[in-house]
Amino acid sequence: MRIDAYNQIAQIYKSTKPAKAQRTKDVSAERDEVQISSFGREYQIAKQAVANASDIREDKVANIKERVDSGNYSVDVNDFANKLLEKYNASLV
Repeated sequence: MRIDAYNQIAQIYKSTKPAKAQRTKDVSAERDEVQISSFGREYQIAKQAVANASDIREDKVANIKERVDSGNYSVDVNDFANKLLEKYNASLV
């Protein structure tokens, strides 16, 4: 393809006219504004509280650890087997 031929055709049809610059309004007078709903604010507070909370419930862990150390912690074998089967069956689905 010859570029100079394209330029000549473009000049004939004046398809390469420079676009006129348009004046825009003074944008410094206009400001963007964001409004967060009360639900959004509450959600942010709750999300922050969860993020700051520990993943481990120290009171529960301490109680169970104390019972295990003292030998008073017992697990019902049937309950354990049922929970194990529930988890296994849930993983198959």
